[in-house]
Amino acid sequence: MSIKSKCVDTLRVLSAEAVQRAKSGHPGICMGAAPVGFEVFSEFLNFSYANPKWDNRDRFVLSAGHGSMLLYSLLHLFGYDLTKEDIMNFRQLGSRTPGHPEYGVTDGVETSTGPLGQGIGNAVGMAVAEAHLASIFNKPEYNIVDHYTYVLCGEGCLEEGMGYEACSFAGTQKLGKLILLYDKNNITIEGDISTNFNEDIITRFNAQGWQVIRVPDANDLVVLRTAILLAKKDLTRPSIIICNTKIGYGSPLENSAKSHGAPLGEENLAAAKAKLGWTEEPFEVPADVKDYCRKIADGKLEAERKWNELFAKYEEEYPELAATYKQYMEGYEPDVSELLAKFDFSSPEATRVSGGKIINELADRVPNLLTGSADLAPSTLTNIKNSDYFSPENRAGRNIRFGIREHAMAAISNGIQLHGGLRILCSTFFSFSDYMKGGIRLSAIMNIPVIYVMTHDSIGVGEDGATHQPVEQLIALRSIPNLKVFRPCDGKETLAAYVSAFTQTSPTVIVCSRQNLNQNAGSGIQALAGGYVLDDCDGAPDVLLIGAGSEVDVCTQAKKLLADEDLKVRVVSMPCIEEFEKQTPEYREYVLPRACKARVCVEAGSPYSWYKYAGDYGELVAMNGFGASAPASVLFERFGFTKENVAEKAKISLEKVKNS
Repeated sequence: MSIKSKCVDTLRVLSAEAVQRAKSGHPGICMGAAPVGFEVFSEFLNFSYANPKWDNRDRFVLSAGHGSMLLYSLLHLFGYDLTKEDIMNFRQLGSRTPGHPEYGVTDGVETSTGPLGQGIGNAVGMAVAEAHLASIFNKPEYNIVDHYTYVLCGEGCLEEGMGYEACSFAGTQKLGKLILLYDKNNITIEGDISTNFNEDIITRFNAQGWQVIRVPDANDLVVLRTAILLAKKDLTRPSIIICNTKIGYGSPLENSAKSHGAPLGEENLAAAKAKLGWTEEPFEVPADVKDYCRKIADGKLEAERKWNELFAKYEEEYPELAATYKQYMEGYEPDVSELLAKFDFSSPEATRVSGGKIINELADRVPNLLTGSADLAPSTLTNIKNSDYFSPENRAGRNIRFGIREHAMAAISNGIQLHGGLRILCSTFFSFSDYMKGGIRLSAIMNIPVIYVMTHDSIGVGEDGATHQPVEQLIALRSIPNLKVFRPCDGKETLAAYVSAFTQTSPTVIVCSRQNLNQNAGSGIQALAGGYVLDDCDGAPDVLLIGAGSEVDVCTQAKKLLADEDLKVRVVSMPCIEEFEKQTPEYREYVLPRACKARVCVEAGSPYSWYKYAGDYGELVAMNGFGASAPASVLFERFGFTKENVAEKAKISLEKVKNS
């Protein structure tokens, strides 16, 4: 047996042993795709185990994240800080080897994967980032940004619609440094794929503008190496390498769905070891394999050393550009006071319009900001005006046309952000956030500061009707941990939302109106607190009116009606519940004093965000059904978002308190 074959078998056995010890996992893909992973890591991937975040490393994304044990085994063999004990602790609480790869938990893991297809989108985003940064910083003889993105997927990733979306985008953009390794074993959880996925993959990817390469048997490392070399040579097209593999290779469950998502079992594991000629103790790496892989890994450190030398020379010849590169990588934080002084929001204006102005001011101060939309930039107003579109002919363009691919847009945006050196903002209509939720959720899990701008925020969309009028989307996104959802009431609150997005690390959704909104005298940067007193009364309030977005203005109008009846009313704007909940108990008590039990919460969306703040005696003015097709003003009246109705609800709440 050759040393390379022995290395591949080591990956197979380590993976199967870890799954068996954990009593859960997916050994099949690890055993079948082991030669693919080994060939990429040993022969092609530029990485530094000593510096896993080296800027110019090649990226490897395991889109088929259920095969995590293969990735962990590769990282273990090639010098990363992942020990034998970590491998043995697979899928256990607090381990560095969780069931699916998690960004920030394990060195060498570029992104959190598991939901199939997301990793393909992430990899496309990384390739976009590489192309954009290269266009800005590379000079003759100085390819400072020059690396490939490899992604390993299976049938499931290609069956998912978002995988198709991402691949279509990548082909259109001619992302030649993107190489997709397709682990084609013809098996998914339910068994053979012939009844559910029998399309002509070659024709499909040719039609999408990809180079298609076939490897009839992935165990043939020579053919596999030749295929990857061929993929690397074509910089005009992304490449897919169709690698025919056998799920559960070497075990009695080879080619069986039974090896997909469950341990092999002790007897089958022993039989696999016997067939592979494996005699090592459990979790032990043969000495010759250990030495061979470590020698390769040590040799790869030379690539980083050479890059550092190249960058030093680059810095001498292009000092300003080198300084800008470093700033891109470090990130920009705009001067808040300067931004505040720049704007004078005095006339009625849709918050999407305010947002467009703010984005363009920020773009001057954050030159590494890219924006994009799902074919809606003329409506979401998120384009950077003094920049072109990113394209095969103009990689320096800062605006991205994602096309009508919302789900892929979120995943690609995650990849751009994960790559490093760039900030990304993407946009669509709020009702279409449902198509993006999987990607938004992963932004939150990974705690990466992707900015999502969602416009046309409520029944204020008007005539387009219920299909385009978001109702339940606010509560859906507010329920995601670690995600900030801002729904500003005017231009000043919109500015606060963007300041928050650009000065904190968590992802942010900024939900903006289609229709014009009045500017409120009491609004401002204090919206960073998430909730605050926008319009107060003298002394302790009799009733609290709590609103968000366009409904804050309804609350201020209702206050005037109630004041005419000698009622003391406090209007609280709550643009971001998540940020409000982070404030001290004292601050929250100041804004929403418990002693004031009469309350009305007003929002043209689902009521479920508001029960906590309404309390036992409060009233809700919210949407309990879908919208309708009519002018916005008609709809707001029809569904009760009027000053008269809010004032009446306040009286009802006061009466309930009185009678309690």
